[in-house]
Amino acid sequence: MILVTTETIPGKDFEALGMVKGNTIQTKNVGRDITQGFKHLVGGELKAYTEMMNEARALATKRMVEEAEALGAEAVVCVRYASAEVMAGAAEIMAYGTAVKFK
Repeated sequence: MILVTTETIPGKDFEALGMVKGNTIQTKNVGRDITQGFKHLVGGELKAYTEMMNEARALATKRMVEEAEALGAEAVVCVRYASAEVMAGAAEIMAYGTAVKFK
């Protein structure tokens, strides 16, 4: 499966099959949340949250690809990511784009 953020893929003609998306809502356990809260005092990267967001993006992308494959797509163009805080310490990640089939 080819994933691109552009509207085209050089050298490829395709037809759009429709929008596809994948999402997940992730949170860290309360113990990790407390330890990450201490970073507010000293500064620095919140590594547990960085890891959580990387895992969430990977899962959302996987779900988007699965939806595209179910349509018979060979690629997804215009891939975008969006995130939103659902509650303290929990975030939703959505991956979306246009599923396409090569001509």
